[in-house]
Amino acid sequence: MAMMLAIALLVSPCALAGGALSRTLARQMELNRERYGIPGQALLVAHNGRVLFRGVDGEADLRTHERLTTDFVFPGYSLSKLFVSALVMQLVESGQVALDAPASTYLPDLPARWKAISVRDFLDHTSGVPDYFDTHQGKETAGNTQFPPDLQAVFGSLADVPLLFLPGTKSRYTQTNYVVLAALLAKHYGKPYAQVAQERIIDRLHLQHTWLGMATPPKQRVVSSYIGREGHLEEETDLPWPAYAYGHATLHISLDDLARFLQAMTSGELVSKSTLQRLWQPRMLADGQRGWFAIGWEYGESGAYRQVGHDGGTRVRVRILFDGTLDGDVYIFIYLTNGSAKNVWSRMLVDSAMAVVAPDRFPVEALSEALVGYALRPPAEGDTLAQAKRIRAGTTLSDMELERTINTAGYTIRENLGVDPALRVFVLNTVLFPDSANAWDSLAEAHAAKGDTQGAKLLYEKSRRLSSRQR
Repeated sequence: MAMMLAIALLVSPCALAGGALSRTLARQMELNRERYGIPGQALLVAHNGRVLFRGVDGEADLRTHERLTTDFVFPGYSLSKLFVSALVMQLVESGQVALDAPASTYLPDLPARWKAISVRDFLDHTSGVPDYFDTHQGKETAGNTQFPPDLQAVFGSLADVPLLFLPGTKSRYTQTNYVVLAALLAKHYGKPYAQVAQERIIDRLHLQHTWLGMATPPKQRVVSSYIGREGHLEEETDLPWPAYAYGHATLHISLDDLARFLQAMTSGELVSKSTLQRLWQPRMLADGQRGWFAIGWEYGESGAYRQVGHDGGTRVRVRILFDGTLDGDVYIFIYLTNGSAKNVWSRMLVDSAMAVVAPDRFPVEALSEALVGYALRPPAEGDTLAQAKRIRAGTTLSDMELERTINTAGYTIRENLGVDPALRVFVLNTVLFPDSANAWDSLAEAHAAKGDTQGAKLLYEKSRRLSSRQR
């Protein structure tokens, strides 16, 4: 009864339906659709177990023009890894797996070069193992990708391939890490990984619109997936992943089921809060630098909040933010799309929702979203100085944080929207920080990318003069 109440609470209609927050988030989704060319999208925001917003926008299929509804299922892509992470954490919590023990302790058939690599290194993509198939810089298609026929062939094909780096010294995201971890789970439970995930997560949480694998079960409706090519949308078929890849691919899940999974994580249903508190910590590498992941969850910080989550390529992303402890202030953001003409980074979409929900608590995301709007507005005389004054008057960020946020936003805009709107942001940073060598260097780089060689040369020289003056 308690579990069913939790489900009902989480997926009930928004308590603020028709209110200002709901209207503003719905408008933000429309803006994102227009900016990035998103066919269909779904967004859910929860705070301390209560849904603040749950909505959809656009079409599930461009050919039939079928409208998207909340019961549609989205491919989750690499969100699959979060199931693996949760299942490994369960074994760690029960003392059946030690994170810093070699994975070969639990999976003896690993290649000899991998025998000393820890479970933690596989989880955090710090193992150094190479990928098991060639992505050709992301240009693989479902028709021409060839996979090894089974797990033994995967390990055999990599047995003589050198590690990319010494384990624990760098972060390098490879799918092979989660092939190993899914195999470890299958070995431990004595059954296929998909069955383990089905029994210990999907059935346990009563997820009715979730499965692993390429086949679509009866009566389930899956969105059509699209990719942007030269600014236009093309339908895309997923790769024909083999069963040993289910630890990093082939998750299919609805908005509400994904919310239920994340709520179960944050409430301690799958792994205790004390274990999560201990494991959701930044990973420190051998050189003292911070790694990208915390037990397989992307790790970051936003103001006073720690954040963990994951993306599914450019299409989907989840993010959990908590202030101090999981018993305190906890937000869940889920943003699902079936593609975009610009292949927009899913991080930008979640950031835009955070900016609307709590701009005072998430000032970096609020500023980044404001800069996107500024970059896309038609330029007007005096606009740059006016924008600089507005930022100065409204920010709570330190000068260091402010400069870094604007610079990062410039590069993000350049990657997702093009160099022309990004130039406006880089210019803005030089107005706010005229003595910053880095601000002028970024502006020079943008001019170079635009093909303005002479302008870039002058700007690089200015950056070098400022840099030498500050030494």
